[in-house]
Amino acid sequence: MNALPKCIVTGHFMNQMVVNAFAKGIKGEVIDIKKFSDTSNLFATYGILRGAGELIKKSKNFYYLDHGYFKSSKRSFNSGSTFIEKVDGYFRIVHNDLYHSGIGKCSSDRFEKLNISLRQKRNSGEYVILSEPSKYIKHYFNLHDWANKTIKEIKKFTDRKIYVHNKFSKVPLETLLEKAWAFVSDQSTAGLKAMINGIPAHYTNETLKKINSIDNIENGKISEQMFFNLAYGQWILKEMESGEAWNFISKELIK
Repeated sequence: MNALPKCIVTGHFMNQMVVNAFAKGIKGEVIDIKKFSDTSNLFATYGILRGAGELIKKSKNFYYLDHGYFKSSKRSFNSGSTFIEKVDGYFRIVHNDLYHSGIGKCSSDRFEKLNISLRQKRNSGEYVILSEPSKYIKHYFNLHDWANKTIKEIKKFTDRKIYVHNKFSKVPLETLLEKAWAFVSDQSTAGLKAMINGIPAHYTNETLKKINSIDNIENGKISEQMFFNLAYGQWILKEMESGEAWNFISKELIK
């Protein structure tokens, strides 16, 4: 792709920090969201809040930036709010979607540098973890009754117990994973944490269904190649600023 995306910033510091790093690497134009409306132009932005998500819904050609799949910047959740503790992690960059499907043929080197040990796939488990979307995701994708609908769908394919979990649950996800058979969400990156621990993640999001869908919840797969591909879909700010990230993602080697 020859055209460079316009880099759209909102009033939030995280959006500005990430988009400006991306713009520096591509030597692109930074435009305030209040002054950008022509979504026929290729653009890049971060997150779905403060109007960014509405631009994405109107567009067929964009780059989406958000927290990465592995070793993203540390966040904490309290009273319905998210707090970024340090902006030193990875951020994903996706073309014409909010998530990569994990499909591709990338080498293992970038994933290996993360020093993440993959456990063997679990061959037993007591329950299915159902991870609820955040309030922002529910609103953006119209998933307000997602939990009830998904529970009904899961029960078509398994009689295992279902444990509903979200970011504010008192029981940590790490504790639940110890005895879980499967992890189900619409699009949560916590599904990758589950798979790292040997527990297949199943999705309702159309793109992520390519990893595992609910109908194979008793026979979920964990692809090592998927981890390699996703590691090439995320970058730290320095890699964006240097142009290294753009040099790779503009070749569109992963989906």
